[in-house]
Amino acid sequence: MEWSNKSVVTEFILLGLSSSWELQLLLFFVFSVFYGAAVLGNLLIILTVVTDSRLHSPMYFLLGNLSFIDVCQATFSTPKMIADFLSEHKTITFEGCMSQIFFLHVFGGSETVLLVGMAYDRYIAICKPLHYMTIMSHRVCIAFVGVSWAVGILHSAFHLVFTVNLPFCGPNQVDNFFCDLPLVIKLACLDTYILEIMVLTNSGLLSLICFILLLISYTVILVTVQHRSSKGTSKALSTLSAHVTVVLLFFGPLLFIYIWPFDSFPIDKFISVCFTVFTPFLNPVIYTLRNEEVKAAMSKLRNRYI
Repeated sequence: MEWSNKSVVTEFILLGLSSSWELQLLLFFVFSVFYGAAVLGNLLIILTVVTDSRLHSPMYFLLGNLSFIDVCQATFSTPKMIADFLSEHKTITFEGCMSQIFFLHVFGGSETVLLVGMAYDRYIAICKPLHYMTIMSHRVCIAFVGVSWAVGILHSAFHLVFTVNLPFCGPNQVDNFFCDLPLVIKLACLDTYILEIMVLTNSGLLSLICFILLLISYTVILVTVQHRSSKGTSKALSTLSAHVTVVLLFFGPLLFIYIWPFDSFPIDKFISVCFTVFTPFLNPVIYTLRNEEVKAAMSKLRNRYI
């Protein structure tokens, strides 16, 4: 069957998280609070890193970019989800659906690669502290950020170039609060087995390669720490626990998604909420609670303007 550039389906119906009006009203207030806290928390980290000269270092430069990605990740679908809680008909246009798929994989792919860059930064800080500023130069940091966005865009474009031309001519109900790629592909009016394998291979390989690199980096760091004890190492290591926690929060849902990528389970919606709402909210909390320098800089910023 030939794929058509024009689909019969012009909009998709989002089934959301619940059909109960009372529960939707409760979720409206809960997710409004979480979304607002996630955006404000990450913007506060960005503002703190930019304005405080003591935080003008490679680690905080990467942290500021991670916070920017988290703001984008929380915003591509959560505001619509919150608005849909108050709407009886939860629909999204075909173009809007494809846009959500594109931005989901752009931000997800970019954060995956950026976390590897942040792990490399900690590796250099702990294992090669005397060469840290030489190796982690400003140019290298910009390169890490540029590569992360380039990988995210290419990764997402690979998915979208196939999905946007699929013929959607029948069912149009997406069993989630945003257009998730596996759920949308299943609605196409043809056998999508080959395409599903391509999607799984692309996303799975990117996640697996980055996860292996992270495991190697943190393993080398832990081995190095066992044979070394110094104040500088302890300070660098104090930030490592925050990095590991963020990595687990990010890759935990991804690992579950790619174990059963095209089978629907009730827990899938919870995982989607974790990925789009809770993780962007928890990241600034983790980095501020575990990092004395960030807390001191935020306190200085508060005293300056309040």
